[in-house]
Amino acid sequence: MIFHYHTQSTFLRYIPFVLAGLTFTACDSDDELPIQTVSDESVIDDKQLQHVQQANNKAGSDKNTLYFGFDLRASPQEDAAQYLPFLKYLQKTTGLKYKLHFTSKNSSTVNDLGNNLTQLAAMGASSFLEAQSKFNAISLVRGLNHQNKAEYTSVFVVKPGSNIRHIEQIKGKRLAFGSMDSTQGHLIPRIMLIEKNIRLKDLDTFGYTGSHQNCAESVVSDKYDVCGMQDQLAKQLATQGLVEIMHTSEYYPSSGIVANPNLPTDILKKIQTALLNFKPQGKDQQGLYNWDSTEMPLGFTLANANDYDNLRKWSIKLGFLKLEEPQVR
Repeated sequence: MIFHYHTQSTFLRYIPFVLAGLTFTACDSDDELPIQTVSDESVIDDKQLQHVQQANNKAGSDKNTLYFGFDLRASPQEDAAQYLPFLKYLQKTTGLKYKLHFTSKNSSTVNDLGNNLTQLAAMGASSFLEAQSKFNAISLVRGLNHQNKAEYTSVFVVKPGSNIRHIEQIKGKRLAFGSMDSTQGHLIPRIMLIEKNIRLKDLDTFGYTGSHQNCAESVVSDKYDVCGMQDQLAKQLATQGLVEIMHTSEYYPSSGIVANPNLPTDILKKIQTALLNFKPQGKDQQGLYNWDSTEMPLGFTLANANDYDNLRKWSIKLGFLKLEEPQVR
């Protein structure tokens, strides 16, 4: 069965993707990005969506299923279109069953993983550091960028034609971030500001939009003057003439796949091996949706314990991360 989703976003195209036996648990839909039907071929209306959302409360109840969560990057629809075929690959390769889990507004990707509502999650560094600190979460792999390196940057973007040309000019302006717990959408932009001696109090105003896509859209719609966001989506939008990249950060360790520490060792190893063998531009390319625009376009590499040491120091300095004893579960 094929569902066509469309949002009110300026940037999203119609998104066809095949569920192919995989299912996803529900989320509280973003008020600014309502799901709308655009095709009579197969539609999902508000009542159906509410029914799926109610099923979210039962997430994790199927002991034979691994639930996969993720930090919101673009929109629920776009992210689902990318992760569902990826989970199909994992299902085929590991012989395990997976369901895609959307985090509700009153929870977080970190807490869902720690509370065993999910057993796996795609997370940025900020989320992983919190999950590691609170729940002893395990980083299995990190994403490889187009240069085959496990790193990425954040950027500040402005509307085309803006008179803001340098990062120092952000003072006194309206600045948008993505999610408050986003690495590329909040932590790294804050680092860039601090490096230029710019504090939040130096801004006219600032706000959190919930995702990289929403952040960019807030600049396009003139709600904010500048947006701090992830590099790949920014480059796509810049190519389309929708935004201009005004400043780019240094490189930091990329997002990865994180696991609940209670998963059996043999299961963790099986999943990790499948992730390392994933070739999205080679043998496993068929069926993927826009994987080239994710933060792991060339697949994954093994994660190391000290990968995020620098970002951990910054997270503590900026108050993002509080050191605490991991919870035993």
